Amino acid sequence: MKNYRIALFIISALITNNIIADEIEEVVVTSSYINQSSDEIKDPLHIITEQELETNPTQSLGESIDNLLGVSSSDYGAAVGQPIIRGMSGSRVKILNNGLLVRDISGLGADHLNEVDMNNIKQIEIVRGPSSLMYSNGAIGGIVNIVDNTIAKENITERDLRLGLETQSANDGEVGQFSFKDNLGGLNISLAYKDGSFDNYDIPTGAILHSEEEHEEEHEEDHDDDHEEHEDDLGYLENSDYESETLRFGLSTAGDWGHFGASFQNSESLYGIPFHGEGHEGHGGHDEHEDDHDEEEEHDEHGEEERIFSTTDSENFNIEGSYLLSNGPVNRINYYYRNTDYSLTEQHAEEDHEDEHDEDHDEDHEGGHDDHDEGPTLFSNDADEFGLILDFAQYNSLSQKLVLQNMNEDVSILGAEAFMNPAESNEKMIGYYMGTRFMGLDFDLGIRHDRINRRGTVSHEHEEEHHDEDEDHDGEEGHHEEEELESYDIDYNDTSIALSLGSLINENTSFSIGLAQVKRAPSAVELFMNGEHLSTGRFEVGNTDLETETSNNLDFNLKYEKNGLFASASIFRNDVDDYIYLQDETEEEHEMHHDEDDDHDDEEHGDHDDHGGLILANYLQKDAEFNGYEFEIGRSIDLNNASMTVSYGMDYVNAKFKDGTYVPRINPRRHILSLGYSKEGTSASLIMRKVTSQSKLALNETTTESYNMLDLKVSQRIPIFYGESEMFITVFAKNLLDEVARNHSSFVKDQVPLPGRNIGIRFSFQF
Repeated sequence: MKNYRIALFIISALITNNIIADEIEEVVVTSSYINQSSDEIKDPLHIITEQELETNPTQSLGESIDNLLGVSSSDYGAAVGQPIIRGMSGSRVKILNNGLLVRDISGLGADHLNEVDMNNIKQIEIVRGPSSLMYSNGAIGGIVNIVDNTIAKENITERDLRLGLETQSANDGEVGQFSFKDNLGGLNISLAYKDGSFDNYDIPTGAILHSEEEHEEEHEEDHDDDHEEHEDDLGYLENSDYESETLRFGLSTAGDWGHFGASFQNSESLYGIPFHGEGHEGHGGHDEHEDDHDEEEEHDEHGEEERIFSTTDSENFNIEGSYLLSNGPVNRINYYYRNTDYSLTEQHAEEDHEDEHDEDHDEDHEGGHDDHDEGPTLFSNDADEFGLILDFAQYNSLSQKLVLQNMNEDVSILGAEAFMNPAESNEKMIGYYMGTRFMGLDFDLGIRHDRINRRGTVSHEHEEEHHDEDEDHDGEEGHHEEEELESYDIDYNDTSIALSLGSLINENTSFSIGLAQVKRAPSAVELFMNGEHLSTGRFEVGNTDLETETSNNLDFNLKYEKNGLFASASIFRNDVDDYIYLQDETEEEHEMHHDEDDDHDDEEHGDHDDHGGLILANYLQKDAEFNGYEFEIGRSIDLNNASMTVSYGMDYVNAKFKDGTYVPRINPRRHILSLGYSKEGTSASLIMRKVTSQSKLALNETTTESYNMLDLKVSQRIPIFYGESEMFITVFAKNLLDEVARNHSSFVKDQVPLPGRNIGIRFSFQF
């Protein structure tokens, strides 16, 4: 794809003098999925339109929505960006594709990407409230729905052929996109293909942090020299590269009777893992081989010799349809079936060092790096699900839906990088949703009952059984390594309810109130995880005694608009009973356990008890409170066949446990200032996002410094082929100030800074 880069810049140079400025308007509406209407005030909803997405540079899902109030991203390098809604992340925020839950493994680790295709999509929707209950259980934070219409619900009336080309500077990135939609002989055909490649991304000077403690103990005399070496750090982040290839194909037919269709999607990716845990040098605490690995470990400290990466392969097969009924209480039946086969392989590859030290390296691995010998780590998720939605006939303004869903899922993590025995889940649900207008109020109600069964095993070692036995047993190493599997079969029966009320106060002002009690059953990882998870630098231990999380949420929303002036404000409180979180072991607890181990010190036990140099982290529960707000004010101005919009917004989340301590990895207050200008197909936007420092720290957290993120985007739509087709050109610059930035919500904020200045150009051709 490098061949087209010169052509792209030549074309851009020819039209630069025509590019002015614009903002593709971010549409913020309040919509009800129950009524399928966007003009009634019910649930707060962000919508990013197709036109805006066409001008955005290729990026992760989280980064694509990071400028929305109340929404942020937790990153782990360029490929990974998991959405956060009002402080809620992970399995509390559900990612959907066309209304169906994406069954990837992003919830199994902070370093795993969301397997969604951002090519040729219609819109992105962020939803909270009653309608979010219809699509997934446990959506305490809300849902993010990517709509691509691969299965057309209505007959396509015009052929649509699009080609996209993109290049970026910070990562030497290149992307090619293709999509095609048409109706051939009454059959709707949709095809989309994307191929992207990104090298290690550039980082600003001073972005790499070095621990002073690493040198004070062992290199006190050479401390100044170490700092001089650090000044020569590379200007890019190693193992931050990313490649992906996605093919999406859909067929459908539609008519007055409804629609029926099927789709298939295959996605493959390869991406580096820029951080691999503090203990990966010894890979399991094999300190007895330090003398044999001095040279190798010197290279590993800087990560220059070892390639650490993940490959993913996912296949999704969908069948969906609807059937319209002319008479009776039910006027439409919607149904679907989805099969997901997803796998991620995390592994190592020795690069330059391999050529220089092949023989010695092999010997070293035979003796001291047994974890490498175990081969790669395989994360897998296989799922089958089907659902039925009964849409009842409307009487006056009353609309009702009854939803039935069933899902079977097999999840496992097997390997040296992380470990969880295979686990099975079965989820059944029934839900009722109602929307109506009553006494001048728009009213939405959702009730959902979930019956969830999780089955898994946890490995337990017998080391403690032999501490007081005769010395004759000291040499029986195999005896000390015996394990037993304890099986668990856990049921959860949870009912969630949500309602919203909204109305116009006057022709310029409206309000809405949302109330919800949403239940989330513990995930398989939270229950059964028991092993190293090197991407987070932790030895994670699940908890089979975890109870269901219960979110009690209240939010109030106010909106005003008159004569180009607009303002909105939202205030929320979310009390979460039995909030599940990952708690790192304190230094005092570690030393206490270490002292206990010394009392019965045994060479066979020492490495295990130290967890290979990783931080011991346990899944625990504690009541938590999330409070916060979003506020925005702005003005739209008409300027002689053009328009300009300026706005200022702020969002904030304060998350504390009931004992007064803070919830981990909560992003600080953000200020967002945006300026947009548009005229006759020409557009531009300038967005400044100021992220303040985060000093409200959870146990063992460190402060994150403030930073400013300035993004510029300029676009021009140009008719070609006598106006029958269009070329859309976007020039963009992200982090224009080249600021050192760290995302506080990231597990690896100190080791993995955000990219530096990134300038690029994107071409889109529509025929």
